[in-house]
Amino acid sequence: MNEAQKARENLSEAGRDDAGERADKKETDNKNKADEEGAMAFSAQDLILAGHARHRRLRPMRNAFSYGVYTVRLALRARAAREAAGTLRDTRIFAHNRFGLLSFHDRDHLGPEGEGASALEWIESVLRKNDIHDADGEIYLHAFPRVMGYVFNPVSFWLCERADGALRAILCEVRNTFGERHCYLLAPGGPILNGVLLSAKKEFHVSPFFAVEGEYDFRFMSVPPKAGKPFRFLARIDHKDAAGPVLLTSLSGAGRPLRDASALRVFFAYPLLTLGVVAKIHWQALKLFVKRAPFFGKPPPPVQSLTREKK
Repeated sequence: MNEAQKARENLSEAGRDDAGERADKKETDNKNKADEEGAMAFSAQDLILAGHARHRRLRPMRNAFSYGVYTVRLALRARAAREAAGTLRDTRIFAHNRFGLLSFHDRDHLGPEGEGASALEWIESVLRKNDIHDADGEIYLHAFPRVMGYVFNPVSFWLCERADGALRAILCEVRNTFGERHCYLLAPGGPILNGVLLSAKKEFHVSPFFAVEGEYDFRFMSVPPKAGKPFRFLARIDHKDAAGPVLLTSLSGAGRPLRDASALRVFFAYPLLTLGVVAKIHWQALKLFVKRAPFFGKPPPPVQSLTREKK
């Protein structure tokens, strides 16, 4: 091989190397761009909401209460995008999957079938299993946080949006004081509008003073922040039996961005919130017992861990 041929081959190899490097760089740039676009697409803030939990029993004897509470509203896909970009940070007051004055642990919201998954991975699997493939927007988890490491969530809400921001599905995750858990999936097919009535058959034992019969009526309302007013949220769950409404409940709150100042404000305004939730549940149960409310033994939990809305 003469010198001219060797030179041509060297130039050809160099050209192939340059082309390969350019292709690798383009692929890396495209991936980075996709990551950046994903982070931009899911940019919702986490919120902390202060409000009230209200219950009103209508019969056979009346009993009502209203307590001040606070909840967190976590934007799960925005959090995942920030985690992928390396920008997700705990505050000094609020921690994720570790101890904090206030904290959120994924495992607090996963059944045995979700062991080892993140909260986002679990809810996405629930949506897939139930043939909901267009909830491709933000997913918000609305729940009590751990307070000093302790939490009890009587009900948590997973609000699943489409890419256009319309609410596509809601998962209501219900727990009782016996350590059991059941989910009600509300997904009528189209967008879930503010205040629309959704119903599901009651399948799960929550209180010994109510039989596992009848239906739940659900209504949800969200009002975005406007003109200096905060985001507002309302969830209503009413229990009715063959004779009509028997229990009216609601959870409301006005939200601010989840930061150290807002977290400290509610931490001191509602001391030991989650311990208080359990204490107040038992206090109300004692009042009903004294009033001789009908008592129902705890049946076995339902075989299926999820109930779909009533069509």
